[in-house]
Amino acid sequence: MPRTCPECGDVIVGREDKKFCSDACRNAFNNKINKDSNNYMRNINNRLRKNYRILASLNTEGKTKTTKSKLVSKGFDFDYFTNLLHTKTGNTYYFVYEQGYMPLENDYYILVKKEVSQ
Repeated sequence: MPRTCPECGDVIVGREDKKFCSDACRNAFNNKINKDSNNYMRNINNRLRKNYRILASLNTEGKTKTTKSKLVSKGFDFDYFTNLLHTKTGNTYYFVYEQGYMPLENDYYILVKKEVSQ
């Protein structure tokens, strides 16, 4: 029985374990599966990406200070972060992936980068 491509329905020619008729069909199929399922999710992911880019652009050395007004002027949205880190000293760091920040006094923020293993 001939195997058919799950993307376009054409007959698959070639290796026995081949699942798609071409790279284009394989890519199109996987892109449909992996796309953000709705606008709400896409909007949140876009905000997280923007926050990440802002933190990374301001924190090129791994640790620095900045002001709230500088973050806000670049479009940073404090409502969107990926995780929290509570330290033993009672401080709370907000992270967008490995880029983090913590509020200080007088509207200053410390920016940090968490070392992650690949």
